[in-house]
Amino acid sequence: MKLEIGRIHIKDIQLGNETSVKNGVLTVDTQGLIKFLREDERIKDVKLDVAKPGEKVRIIPVKDVIEPRVKISGGNNGFPGVTAKQAQCGEGRTHVLYGAAVVTVGDIVGFQEGVIDMWGEGAKWTPFSQTFNLTVDIQVADGLDPHTHEETVRIAGLRAAEFVGLVGQDMQPDEVVTYEMGSIFEETAKYPDLPKVLYAEMMITQGLLHDTYIYGVNAQTILPSLLHANEELDNAVISGNCVAACDKITTYQHQNNSAILDLYAQHGKEINFLGCIMVPEHTTLSGKMRASDYTLKLIQMLGADAVVVSEEGYGNPDSDLLIICKKCEKAGVKTVLITDECAGRDGMSQPLADTVPEAVAVVSGGNVSHVVTLPPAEKIIGNVEAIAVLAGGWEGALLEDGSLQCELNAVIGATSEIGYHNVTCRLY
Repeated sequence: MKLEIGRIHIKDIQLGNETSVKNGVLTVDTQGLIKFLREDERIKDVKLDVAKPGEKVRIIPVKDVIEPRVKISGGNNGFPGVTAKQAQCGEGRTHVLYGAAVVTVGDIVGFQEGVIDMWGEGAKWTPFSQTFNLTVDIQVADGLDPHTHEETVRIAGLRAAEFVGLVGQDMQPDEVVTYEMGSIFEETAKYPDLPKVLYAEMMITQGLLHDTYIYGVNAQTILPSLLHANEELDNAVISGNCVAACDKITTYQHQNNSAILDLYAQHGKEINFLGCIMVPEHTTLSGKMRASDYTLKLIQMLGADAVVVSEEGYGNPDSDLLIICKKCEKAGVKTVLITDECAGRDGMSQPLADTVPEAVAVVSGGNVSHVVTLPPAEKIIGNVEAIAVLAGGWEGALLEDGSLQCELNAVIGATSEIGYHNVTCRLY
């Protein structure tokens, strides 16, 4: 597969009467987009706004973040199986509005949504303080059940990203990045002496608004599945979950999966990158055993020497992560884990809910329980009082002067377990 990503660099964003990009400034047709989204009868009202890096703007509660893009060749525009007809992802050319993002906001359905601050202390913790954000605040029709409510807002965000992304259809990108890998047999023939490495990406698939979709299929219903790395980079995988904001893998992060990009960068140099195994996370022991057995089987069938396993969420999924690790290491497959820690506010508690002696190479995305104080904003997009019911927030987290005191749990992308975030370690 060969995928070309044409990046159109966005340096500013504003609302207006047309959708255009001129000299790096993205203008969004306000009334046109609202009319487009309200074609869905489940939507009562839409509010659009913008949030730019450095502005004292707080967005809350955030549901998803999506990168606007348009398919130029090699498939259907949009998100196949969700907002577009089924088509193969991962081939041809896709143009992206690089540096822009659609951020969906709406009433709380579950309690695990999040906060984005565009400045100050909060900006340090979320990667989406650095994107030019079009916020889409959705008010749904009365009487929708929680799952329909959540689906309505999620689909609206995807459709908004499509609407905006279309502007890049006839534009000349500022740069083109190419991702190309042949079959496993072809790549192994080219790099016979390099270790063969797979990436196993665990996905929240626990139901009750904890869902991930691949080509529109709820991954809760599938066995672990092999994808070409290009597919995830080209809209095949979307977020549909309300898990804790800090390690929720947003659709934007699937579109720009850091683990995939880092492995791709070493392909043909230090490793032979074989592709991605998408692993559902289950709540039952039988589900965990089935998924881990099937994951190991795929790893062995493909002859991988090593596997990088990333988690989504914490607590219950820690067991899935460690079970996969134990089975792979016992089978002779070197295993590296990417997780975050729920180590208490003092950092002294047991970081994971499970452990095995085989987990000898573990990368941490940070402590979700770390408490931060976010200063008062000059502008709120959404409803700041939602902090009282967010994971990582509490009644009283909104202080009298407008500051927020919360755990990183509440900050979108703060401890991302695919590495798409700002947390690092300090060397002494």
